[in-house]
Amino acid sequence: MAFIGKRLKNIKKEIQTEKIYTLKEAVSIVKKNATAKFNETIEAVIMLGIDPNKQEQAVRNVVSLPHGTGKTYRVAVFAKDQKAEEAKKAGADIVGDEDLVASIQKGDIAFDKCIATPDMMALVGRVGKILGPKGLMPNPKLGTVTTDVVTAINNVKGGQIEYRSEKNGIIHAGIGKASFDDQKIEENFMALYEAVLKSKPTGIKGTYIKKMVLSSTMGAGLTFVVG
Repeated sequence: MAFIGKRLKNIKKEIQTEKIYTLKEAVSIVKKNATAKFNETIEAVIMLGIDPNKQEQAVRNVVSLPHGTGKTYRVAVFAKDQKAEEAKKAGADIVGDEDLVASIQKGDIAFDKCIATPDMMALVGRVGKILGPKGLMPNPKLGTVTTDVVTAINNVKGGQIEYRSEKNGIIHAGIGKASFDDQKIEENFMALYEAVLKSKPTGIKGTYIKKMVLSSTMGAGLTFVVG
């Protein structure tokens, strides 16, 4: 049996496990109980009515949260010459080409997001087996393979997140910090929610969004609805 600490037991006493909360109620309760000694992340889980075994039903895209995530992202950019200079001026933490490949091959991955110009993708492919499993492989559909490296860097550092359905058809996303006020968390969630709705694969029958749960890093989850 999994051990449940005293703090989590106390939190669960305040939650009606069978109740479906409103978004506003869920945010308020989750924030109130985010009392760890660090600034907990507020996390949203969206369970989708898709067949995760069908590639055409996979849900994956990016969305810019209006109030950011509260997290500072280190960005690496594969670029050279003028584009490399643009990336540096735009605030990229790491910029390189062959040298960046060599660092990654040595296991030195000191970044959270990766961007590349199109002409660098053959080079990036040499470390694809390393970056891919970590979710760091640049992708044109997500705006991380582009000639406009300045916009891509600004998007990432400004609060753009990627969401994707996992093997069980569930999307997990951090939508802010416990230190955010309620309205900012609500607005961030709604941006994610609306983006997921727009990403609905064609041919889906039945309920697309089956369940939504809100929690903090160390807290219990609350089922909620929008509206």
